[in-house]
Amino acid sequence: MTDAPGTLVLAGTPIGDVADAPPRLAEELAGADVVAAEDTRRLRRLTQALGVTTTGRIVSYFEGNESARTPELVEALLGGARVLLVTDAGMPSVSDPGYRLVAAAVEHDVRVTAVPGPSAVLTALALSGLPVDRFCFEGFLPRKAGERLSRLREVAEERRTLVYFEAPHRLDDTLAAMSEVFGGERRAAVCRELTKTYEEIKRGPLAELAQWAAEGVRGEITVVVSGAPERGPEELDAEELVRRVRVREEAGERRKEAIAAVAVEAGVAKRVVFDAVVAAKRSATGG
Repeated sequence: MTDAPGTLVLAGTPIGDVADAPPRLAEELAGADVVAAEDTRRLRRLTQALGVTTTGRIVSYFEGNESARTPELVEALLGGARVLLVTDAGMPSVSDPGYRLVAAAVEHDVRVTAVPGPSAVLTALALSGLPVDRFCFEGFLPRKAGERLSRLREVAEERRTLVYFEAPHRLDDTLAAMSEVFGGERRAAVCRELTKTYEEIKRGPLAELAQWAAEGVRGEITVVVSGAPERGPEELDAEELVRRVRVREEAGERRKEAIAAVAVEAGVAKRVVFDAVVAAKRSATGG
């Protein structure tokens, strides 16, 4: 082990068109002591397309071996190596392997830097036609229907634009769930095969997009959903107040906290929300 640790380099790779690769990527691939790749076969295709010859050691670093391989890579970094981390597409750590290695490198005072590259999140956001001044990246939703609905309910009142990744075979179920939780009229955009030959941006209300996706969709998918609309106090009737409380309760909040939060959102007294909840409960039980 040397007194001077090496450097961890997170390198963005093309999300589709290889011509989008940043110039520094070729330099880092050629000069790295170790290249950790999510898929070594894809790495080989990338280096061939870029006309690059790697001289460093190539190791696989994917979800299945991320925990086990991280200590090995940290050891190399502490020994002075320049370790380059690349994933199949886009930026490492963003819904891809990388977080564990970055956290471990930081913990050991190893320098971490990056080669900025294409991002499916920002590309989809820019192309969506939806507000871009404030947004949240939510990654992949849970595969199980109940867990997916629960996660969506947590952000049902989020006013920032939401960005998700999704597998094509789950897209119809996800859009249907979004339509149920957010409302069928909420605007959204499905961005498919970004920067590739068959790139497609489908924009419209969630209900329409869910119907479109039911016919089957292929390719890499990024979904952008507009945030919850601003609502004035006059627009929030008792039914809407109760719905908002229910959404918060289902997300794990206690009823007292949910009522207080909804009162602040709606600009009304807590008693107004409390009375609406009590009335709805009585109506449901026939009391």
